[in-house]
Amino acid sequence: MDATALDDLPAQLQERVVCSITAAMQYRLPANILLAVAEKEGGRPGQWVKNRNGTHDVGAMQFNTRYLAELQRYGITAGDVAAPGCYPFELAAWRLSQHIRNDSGDLWTRVANYHSRTPGYNAVYRSDLMRRAARWADWLEARFVTREAGRTPAQVPRDTRPLQVSER
Repeated sequence: MDATALDDLPAQLQERVVCSITAAMQYRLPANILLAVAEKEGGRPGQWVKNRNGTHDVGAMQFNTRYLAELQRYGITAGDVAAPGCYPFELAAWRLSQHIRNDSGDLWTRVANYHSRTPGYNAVYRSDLMRRAARWADWLEARFVTREAGRTPAQVPRDTRPLQVSER
């Protein structure tokens, strides 16, 4: 990854972007989707947020504690989910890939299941996520050359304006 592509981002968001892109590649997810989820969740390493239902959202990707039992089968702890670095993003990418592969509905409904399977909550999250993902897709396209196998990328002007990223 070209480090200059991150120059327009605040330092605290650079790790989120690098970790999201790397994890998305590892789990063959569209990077803009994982970036949108990471931005929407807006967590920080070590953070525990108590929900009204008694569960907690943990770490940078705000992984809900009700998923910890499933992760414990693989030796993954709450500390792993809350840790700094890219591992929590990899866990979130794994979980998103499971939703995409196993859940019903269109792609965005499946992705929004990361937040909630309850239709009303899913719809609100999904709508915001789609907007964020479109903005991240534009940001990625402006900074990273992509191409189809066997084709030479066309020379196109790139929009290099800074991305406006919200903290939550």
